[in-house]
Amino acid sequence: MEKPQELDILEMPEEGLAAYWLSIKKIMDAKKGRAILDEEIAGTDEPFILHLLETAFSGLDVSRVRRLTLARKDILLDDYRTKIDLMRLAVYAIASGENPRITLVRMDSKFAHPLMTEDRAFDMATAMFDAIKPAGVDLNTLLSVDHKLQADRLLVKLLFFVMFARREGKDSLEKFIPHLGSRFFSEGVSLAMDNFESDFLANHLENIRDRVITRTERKMDMALEMALGIREKLAYDDIFRIARAYMP
Repeated sequence: MEKPQELDILEMPEEGLAAYWLSIKKIMDAKKGRAILDEEIAGTDEPFILHLLETAFSGLDVSRVRRLTLARKDILLDDYRTKIDLMRLAVYAIASGENPRITLVRMDSKFAHPLMTEDRAFDMATAMFDAIKPAGVDLNTLLSVDHKLQADRLLVKLLFFVMFARREGKDSLEKFIPHLGSRFFSEGVSLAMDNFESDFLANHLENIRDRVITRTERKMDMALEMALGIREKLAYDDIFRIARAYMP
């Protein structure tokens, strides 16, 4: 079975997600108990899959499971959309040479209330200039950005990249590309370094964001239906038919 820490419903392909639930079905049929579910719940930190493991196989009726899953799906998709938008705004700022203070205001508009004061945001982002200097520092951890980060940490990291590009020139970001983590953000930074126009990049990344969110929503629906099929003790082949209905 795929290792729990590798689960990421936003990035994993439909085939990988289907294989995960089919493996759950196989093991549950073989062991005839909840042990596999308890192990998965204890070891899984992917939020949507964890939600399904905890609710779809609980004593809750199916209609309530569906309502709760819809609520969880909406919350997570909104969170992912917001974080991708923060990356998009950072790429726009890097490409255009925007004043980082303006970028921070744009980022703050994605939240009901600013995540932190302007002074604190800039103090934390400025501290990263010194944090990356020591030999042997783990740049993969320090510089990596993705949708799994807390929003405030993501904002600070992105602000650092905007500030660095503003001070040193956007080409100076090339050495950071291998450590950025997010394909969405690293592609955007690479295109900005290739002198793609900032408005074009903003529109391009917005389109990618929409496709990513739509595909993730479809994968969430597939996971729900497969989990409920397993709960209903449908045959393995029928669970696989559910998965195929959601395959591109």
